[in-house]
Formats: sequence, C-alpha cells, structure tokens
Amino acid sequence: MGSVPQSDCQPVGSYPPSGIDVLIVGTGLAGLTASIECVRKGHTVRIVERHDDINTAGDMYFMGQSATRFFRHWPELSKEYDLISMNNAWIETFKHDGERVIEPRKVSDRLRQAGMDPNTPPGAFQMRPLIYGMYLNEIRRLGIHIQFGQRVVDYYEDQARQKAGVITDKGDKFEADVVIAADGVGSKCQKLVGGQVRAMSAGRAMWRAAFPIRHLDKNPKLKEFLKMGGESNDEPMVRTWLGPGTYAMVLIRRETCVWIMNHDITGSEQENWTHTVESDDVLNNMDKGLGGSPWDPRIKDLVRLTPSKTIVNFELFWRDPQPSWTSPGARVVLIGDAAHSFLPASGNGATQAIEDAISLATCLQLGGKQNVPEAVRTHVRFRFIRCSCAQKMGFSNAELLQHPDWEKVKVNPKLAQPKLPRWIWSHDPEKYTYDHYEKMVDTIRKGIPFDQVDTVPPNYPPGYKYEAWNLDDMQKEVDKATVDMGSGNWD
Repeated sequence: MGSVPQSDCQPVGSYPPSGIDVLIVGTGLAGLTASIECVRKGHTVRIVERHDDINTAGDMYFMGQSATRFFRHWPELSKEYDLISMNNAWIETFKHDGERVIEPRKVSDRLRQAGMDPNTPPGAFQMRPLIYGMYLNEIRRLGIHIQFGQRVVDYYEDQARQKAGVITDKGDKFEADVVIAADGVGSKCQKLVGGQVRAMSAGRAMWRAAFPIRHLDKNPKLKEFLKMGGESNDEPMVRTWLGPGTYAMVLIRRETCVWIMNHDITGSEQENWTHTVESDDVLNNMDKGLGGSPWDPRIKDLVRLTPSKTIVNFELFWRDPQPSWTSPGARVVLIGDAAHSFLPASGNGATQAIEDAISLATCLQLGGKQNVPEAVRTHVRFRFIRCSCAQKMGFSNAELLQHPDWEKVKVNPKLAQPKLPRWIWSHDPEKYTYDHYEKMVDTIRKGIPFDQVDTVPPNYPPGYKYEAWNLDDMQKEVDKATVDMGSGNWD
C-alpha cells in the first residue's frame, strides 16, 4: 500500500515508484490530468492520441474549485493558472430581448450576496486554449511521451497475464498494467465495459464562437457596449441573456471575445467540435420559437461580425448514465466524458473529468501494483454516485436557465445562474481518497453493494439515496419545468 501524504504540498518526486505501467488513451482534460497526476504518484505513463497533435482550439469551460485544488502540488502549473485566470471578473444579466435585469456586479459581490466567501469562489470560467497550453507545458517539463496518430479501434484485457491494452487503426498494439480510456463520448472501450449507452438528440444545440477582440472594431457602438468591467474597463466581463427555452453568454477578456447560445436544432448541427457554420445560419434561425420577442439586436450584431469558420454548431445529446466504468477484470477504466457525459448547463464536465483523474491516480498509488483491479474498483465506488448526481444537476440547471422567473430573479440574482452547490465545489478528491480508501476497499471485500455503503461519508448531496435515472424521464421533467432531484440536500 502507498503512503498517505504528511504535508499539504507533495510535488513530483514525493512518492516512490509504484511499478504500475499506465496507458492513457486521449488528450482531453481527463487524460492530461491523469498523465501528470499518475507521474506524480510514481506510476509510469504513456499516452496514445488519435490526432496528429493536441487540439488546443475552442472557447471556454467552467473549472470548479474541487478540480483545481491539486494545483498546489504543481508550482509551475499553479503560477501559469494564476496568470491566465479571470481574476476580478464582472457579471451582468439580461432578458433575451435586451432588457437588463441585473446591473453589472463583481463576481465576488454576487458570491458574497449568496452567502459565500468571495475569496474562495466555487470555480471560474477559463479559456480552453490557455488551459491546454498550461497542461502541455507541464507535460513537456515531465517528458511524458505522447504517441500521436494512433486511433484506438479496440480495447482488451488479459486477466491471466494481468495486462490490458489497445489496438489502433494501424494495427499497433499497446499494453500496460492498467488502461485509462479518456477518449471521450463514444469510446471504443464501452463495448468492453458493458456496451454503448443509448444516445438521444435533445433537440437542442449550441452555437459557440471565440475570436480575437480586434474584430469588435468593426462595430464601435457594439464594442462600447461590450467593454470590460471595472473603473478602468480592464477586468473580464461575463454577460448572460436568458429567454424562453434559450440562453446566451458573452465573455470579454483583454484579448478574446467568446459567445455561446443554446438553440433548437436547425439541421446544420453536428456532435463535432470542428464543425462550423456561417453567421447567416445563426441569424436566420436564432429568433425561431420566440414569438414576437426576438433576440437583443446587439447579440445579432455580434453574430454578424464573427469571423468566418469560427462558429461551431454543436448538437446536444442526452445519454443514459454509463452503468459500468470498468472491464470485467478492472484493468481498463473509463474516465471523463467516456464515463459520464455532461450537458453544457451543468458547468461540471471539466470539473468531474479532472476529479476522476486525481481520484484514480491516488487509488492506484494506495493500492499498489499487486492490487490494481481492486484500486480501480475502489475509484469507481468513490466516483459513481457523485458523478450521477452532478449529471442530474445539468437537467436542473437547464430548467433554471430556460424557464427563469424574472420577478424572483430581481430579488435573488442567484436564480439567474447555474447552481453550484457546496457538495460539488468544496470536495477535495485527493484528500477524500486518502481519508477513506481502506474503508471503501473493505466494502468491496465484504460484497456490500455500492449503493448501500454507509461507512464512507458521501461526496454527493447529504441524505441522498441513489436512484437510477434515465434520459427520457429527465427530459420530460425539464420540458415541464418540474425537475425532481430526489432525496437529500442538493444546495
């Protein structure tokens, strides 16, 4: 068994070699975090990636505090994160037609109004290109080898030899003591762990675009409206628009403008982050379903000046929860989107992917080379119910954003933003694993079902009793604005 850390910061070199050979498939946030954390925990790491390079394009996502606490172990990475983070950000809220409902306020003031400590926010929006650049710098410093141009077409495990591996489209075979499938939605690993989960179009999609701020010069009046926050207009500004069955957000940083909009499907969307449409496609469809109250003209002006081949039209799919995350012998394990895909409204996809990686690397360190399958199964027990609850939060937030009660919002601005409950952001996946590893292992050895464990404190809503759910029922509840989260304290 590995040792429990005695001090708060445990940088690379703090742990002895574990002898565990780890193969990671995919270079998303889950895969990249797993790679550096596995190295820090003493494991040997290799990565295979289907593309010829790491894709650092994209716009933004929310990174929760529970996912960034581990940066304390990475001095250089932590410095870079502080430099690229949106400190002193502001937020402003409108109805979709342009009527301002909430005046510009610093995010810290909103947190204070909600009874939270502004010095420890639950998380922050981050720019995907900057986050990926930060991770790549750390991977280069560590010398982690990435085998590019290797698209995995099959996973396997050999329990007799205590090995698992992958086969690529080139016929190459890679083996390790444990394979981490971090290759996203539709991972080929799902066949090995129990089958592909059912996907159903949500009937919704997201237009998303990110481009250099200089393009706002094309429309001086719009540029003035979209200025940054603060007395000197030099602090990041987030503006949100909420409407019937739709919402939009615009982020303005010193160097970048990002906008996103949730909309009904138009026929041109794909579940593909490289699929783009032109501004006319957006302008011709954005007012549909809004009756006599069209979108704010300023949003339309922003769409018009968006550069060509910049707007991604990403189709949203509901997916039933993945019932199993491991192969029969538990030497192959799904993490991140491959294990649990999230709706954009959840604000949790990136956070839970990083938490997965931290938890798994720590479980492997504690279990040791002779107990890899047990360590993997223990990790899944730590993560399964928590991620199921976080996924359900996406449905609750979709209801909140698409059916706002404006009279209540004017009194309580918290009702115009996604829920970020304490049980999510206050979690520390590494500490939780160290504190409760042996107790969770014991439940496995005793054959206690995962949903009947009562010896380990929950990392999900206090008082919640696990209930299996499916996308059909949840979608009906969102449409009726009657989402029932179940038992427990979800706040």
